[in-house]
Amino acid sequence: MNYIKGRGAQINIHNRFFKEEHVIRDDFLNYCEAEQESAENNKTSYLEIYPKTILNKVDSPDIGFKYSMNPYQGCEHGCIYCYARNTHEYWGYSAGLDFERKILYKANAAELLEKKLKNKNWKVENIMFSGNTDCYQPIEKKLKITRKMLQVLLKLKHPVSMITKNALILRDIDILKKMAKLHLVNVSISITSLSEETRRILEPRTTTIKKRLETVKVLSENGIPVNVMMAPIIPAINNHEIFKLVKKVSELGAKSVGFTVVRLNGAIGKIFTNWVQKTYPDRADKILNQIKECHNGNLNDSRFGTRSRGEGKIAEQIATQFKLARKMYLKDSKLPSLNFKIFDPLQTNQLSLFS
Repeated sequence: MNYIKGRGAQINIHNRFFKEEHVIRDDFLNYCEAEQESAENNKTSYLEIYPKTILNKVDSPDIGFKYSMNPYQGCEHGCIYCYARNTHEYWGYSAGLDFERKILYKANAAELLEKKLKNKNWKVENIMFSGNTDCYQPIEKKLKITRKMLQVLLKLKHPVSMITKNALILRDIDILKKMAKLHLVNVSISITSLSEETRRILEPRTTTIKKRLETVKVLSENGIPVNVMMAPIIPAINNHEIFKLVKKVSELGAKSVGFTVVRLNGAIGKIFTNWVQKTYPDRADKILNQIKECHNGNLNDSRFGTRSRGEGKIAEQIATQFKLARKMYLKDSKLPSLNFKIFDPLQTNQLSLFS
């Protein structure tokens, strides 16, 4: 099969929960080529689902929040390294191309969120918007589910952390500015590289690097605290950019930076290996071997405490570079704390929102 432009994964890997496997045979591919037909439909499809809750409790000690919420399952951005790919298997799809081409959306997310936050038993906690898939992926421009959820959070004065790699977040700057004034929001912008070519290969349907940098600048200028996540760092692909990237985002107003070391858990190991052999054939082995060096000889490490940072010499070098970069460019800077004291589920002080 030819390289599929505009997609990260190049295969639909077998779903581990299925006994039988769907295989596209060579004779079928030859037939399609002879008939000038496509073997697969590469268009993105969208399916509404009807969850009973929108908040997911997070038990991982590696993550600094107790709940996450994701208005979408699957992500059209197509980032090849995305740890969330495996979750698509629970919906009966592949972690490969299906993850990018079959997007499930929760149209009732805002209603579910408001109901949960107004529950008398709810205690205000930090919620991460997009702990799994990007809440500002392309379909959000049309559906506006994320915007509706932000309106609920502002109305009830509930704090939230957000992470995205899409400049579409600037559409909601009117809401974010009001929340920032009340210390109810901080935003992480994911910037994996300063190279547009690297971005295009790693994250084919994401916002360009130029627009992401502009997003950091605009949010910061409007008083919205910004953290930049260089996540993940992939040895032999983007680990040489640490100092340059931290310097750049600090100049644009970012308050802090963070990083993770790539880990290829579950089905992602095979998906990434297939991709890297097609995309970087001259250094695929080097990339894979250096990733393994960060995880005790494996492509993945699921141990809490080490899985996101890695171990060994390469991981130590990455951590050291980040420590020095922070000291050089963000020495006395940090994200302000969120305000957990003004949560107002009964909406007793509505006028202050418009003052």
